[in-house]
Amino acid sequence: MEAFINVLSAYVFFYPLIMSLFWIAGSILFSRRWEKGIELDFDSNDWPMISILIPCYNEEDTIEETITLMQKIAYKNKEIIAVNDGSQDRTGEILHRLAMQHDNLRVIDCKENRGKATALKLATFASKAEYLICVDSDAVLDPYAAHYLIYHFFHHGERLGAVTGNPRVRNRDTLLARLQIVEYASIIGAIKRAQRIWGNIMTISGVVAAFRKKSLVDVGLWDHDMITEDISVSWKLQERFWSIRYEPRALCWMLVPETIKGIWKQRIRWAQGGQEVILRHWKVILSWSHRRIWPLYYEQWASLVWDYSWIIVTVYRFITAKNLQELFIWFTFSSFALVFLCLIQLFTSLIIDSKYDNVLYCFAWGAWYPVIYWVLNAMIVVFALPRAIKSRIKGGYATWVSPDRGTRDAVQTTHL
Repeated sequence: MEAFINVLSAYVFFYPLIMSLFWIAGSILFSRRWEKGIELDFDSNDWPMISILIPCYNEEDTIEETITLMQKIAYKNKEIIAVNDGSQDRTGEILHRLAMQHDNLRVIDCKENRGKATALKLATFASKAEYLICVDSDAVLDPYAAHYLIYHFFHHGERLGAVTGNPRVRNRDTLLARLQIVEYASIIGAIKRAQRIWGNIMTISGVVAAFRKKSLVDVGLWDHDMITEDISVSWKLQERFWSIRYEPRALCWMLVPETIKGIWKQRIRWAQGGQEVILRHWKVILSWSHRRIWPLYYEQWASLVWDYSWIIVTVYRFITAKNLQELFIWFTFSSFALVFLCLIQLFTSLIIDSKYDNVLYCFAWGAWYPVIYWVLNAMIVVFALPRAIKSRIKGGYATWVSPDRGTRDAVQTTHL
């Protein structure tokens, strides 16, 4: 038993160490290669028409602000399609009132909640443009975000299927919100940059992403039975050899949960969605033509194994420790190097993202991040896996609920 635990302990230590070095190196290479300033003629009349798709469910507190600010972005040649997916509050009423005020806003009013994927499908069928930008109903696009997303389709060939943007946290007054600022820069941003270096991206951000409509039609649009439609469509596109790019200049300001309960529900959904995808798309490992997806697939399984290994090792050490001093020594020596490297990753990523958003001050909160993230994430993965397996067996519509949007009076909008 002790030999087995020692093997798991080595894996628990070296896996995040190696991956952290990879994320750091990848994000630096991406930044040096692709994040140099570009000159775009924002005022040109040659920008194509876009359709902005906004699925909504019980969003009476956010949807009017989102629609109003969406009208003010610099991209002029646009239409906005909002889908009320069977909301039980005043979302539908607000949308119909806004449609009377804005000529370029169309509303699809569904009587039943059929899930975000179904809402996006309906909006796609109704759209007039070839290029779609999907935005969450609590999110606000930066004035030139649409330009930065769309220009990729004319500079990277006909096989570019999607461009994922850069979500930024709006509500920043609480510890949990500030920890998520660190996370979006040092984990999500760094991982997307590094993944783009090897050629494939695990997830198109569901908060903000642009699509070529032809690519979506080619893969059958979004899957209505997957709890995270963004992860699912990312894999479908890449399996059909459509490429995905990451555009960090396409900023999108969003609200994040500010309670442990809200974060727990959100991350359970994310973890379950990732697990559903690797369970459904396991055949990619049998095809040599999909070899560029293999690193994504195996990394997901390696991460899953790490979470279970961390729990097993931690529980075993607690049970077998002769005293608290022995436990403290083991924990300190096994964690110091990982935490130190994690802080380097945090600092590097925050420096890179500080070009777009003043987030470097959040490094002071980074000391809390490794402990909270590792413990919470390990527990989330354990709870999410049975749900993912059950969901794949059961099937049906993956409906949604309105998530925790944080404290409304703490939202910062001065930078919009």
